[in-house]
Amino acid sequence: MFDPQYDVIVVGAGFGGMGAAIQLKKMGYENILIVDREDDLGGTWHVNHYPGLAVDIPSPTYSYWFEPNPHWSRLYAPGTELKKYADHVADKYDVRRHMRFNCAVDGARWDDDTETWQVALAGGETLTSRFLITATGYLSQPRKPDIPGIEDFAGRIVHSMDWDDSYSPAGDRIGLIGTGATAVQLIPQLMKDAAELTVYQRTPIHVVPKVDFPIPPWLRRAFARVPLLQRAFRAGSDVGLETMMILSVLNFKYFRQLNTVADLTSRALRFVSIRDKELRAKLTPHYEFGCKRPTYSNAYYRAFTKPNVHLQASGIEHVEPDGIVACDGTKTQIDTLVLCTGFDLWEANIPAIEVIGRDARNLGKWWRDNGFQAYQGVSIPAFPNFLSLAGPYASSGLSYFATVEYQMRHMDRLFGELQRRNATTFEVTPEANAEFRERMSKLLGKTVFGLGDCAGSRSYYFSPSGETLVRPASTNQTNRENDSFPLTDYTFA
Repeated sequence: MFDPQYDVIVVGAGFGGMGAAIQLKKMGYENILIVDREDDLGGTWHVNHYPGLAVDIPSPTYSYWFEPNPHWSRLYAPGTELKKYADHVADKYDVRRHMRFNCAVDGARWDDDTETWQVALAGGETLTSRFLITATGYLSQPRKPDIPGIEDFAGRIVHSMDWDDSYSPAGDRIGLIGTGATAVQLIPQLMKDAAELTVYQRTPIHVVPKVDFPIPPWLRRAFARVPLLQRAFRAGSDVGLETMMILSVLNFKYFRQLNTVADLTSRALRFVSIRDKELRAKLTPHYEFGCKRPTYSNAYYRAFTKPNVHLQASGIEHVEPDGIVACDGTKTQIDTLVLCTGFDLWEANIPAIEVIGRDARNLGKWWRDNGFQAYQGVSIPAFPNFLSLAGPYASSGLSYFATVEYQMRHMDRLFGELQRRNATTFEVTPEANAEFRERMSKLLGKTVFGLGDCAGSRSYYFSPSGETLVRPASTNQTNRENDSFPLTDYTFA
């Protein structure tokens, strides 16, 4: 029998990959390799370090349930604290020693003869493992805008995901493309020192007030000494987020009024922040609240009232060496072009690497030809011993950690059965996958994604063929299902 180099290869050293490794080690697997193309762990919280970066849901909820962090400095912690938390988890659970950095993966192929995964690295090396887990996240492949002339721009170009820490906006004329969640955080920071900041908006975004506050040192000390106290504190944000998700998003059919209230809250924030009716109108979305991930800020709308900040909503005609020409014919001269243009989610992130399964099935091509689908959001027929942790129907709740931890539960049940049977392979059945996909499609019918007016949202929640990242079920329902899914949904050999 062929002896692979590793029991498991995990692609990605962010919170998803670390969660998978922690679960595997708990089940007795030690011959694990975690590869990451970056030079350190933390995923998005290592790569992103632009000014104003912060978590966009309350920090107590944005953490592993099994590893609470009593040291958050504020309710919405800055990005540096998320990176510090990732380092702490890696060291406490002894997963750092399994990691190999600056190690990009070109692709992976299943070998039926040896029942192993052949993982090809960018440098030409090929690794072998019994199991393959991709934990590349949803936001790992930045989108470079296809705008005529952009390659001829003579000034500085900075992408939010590849921020140049040496860059100072002081006195600069800046053109910023995008008005998503990153731009909402970045614009209020850049405007402080920029001579002129012109924001190029394609799709306006719903923004609601951010209830944020520092967590005083005495309370942090109390959290560290009495963990139950922090559990109670977290329960408040957990319940609030879950209620919003269940009622206004997943049960939009019955609680449409809650979306209306949220929309009115966003409108009220625009009204008190901006007196100019024409400017307010340009910043007003024409799609249902909830079609895109909610965004919180107390400074975003006010930024557009500053004399050095300008909104350009007519679209971009082309870029010239010294500036941007808008579709209304106006040209704005700029020194620096800042790209907050999001990520190639469905085009390049799902999957983020080429994965070839049984019978030479190419996962990316198969998804595009047959629709994006994954049993319980993690398993795909014809891909033995493979789990994809960032795929269709994988996203549970508003916290990424809810997704990671239900997937750890799934692994516990799946690998536990594999060990009990003393089997070497698992593979989800086509029937179980089809039934799950049909059930998810029906449940989506009552959500804001199925019933709401999302046509103009350009939301990354939707694939080009209409599937969604979001699992239309509560976190508790998802956890229960992954604790008890029928083992007959898999074949073991």
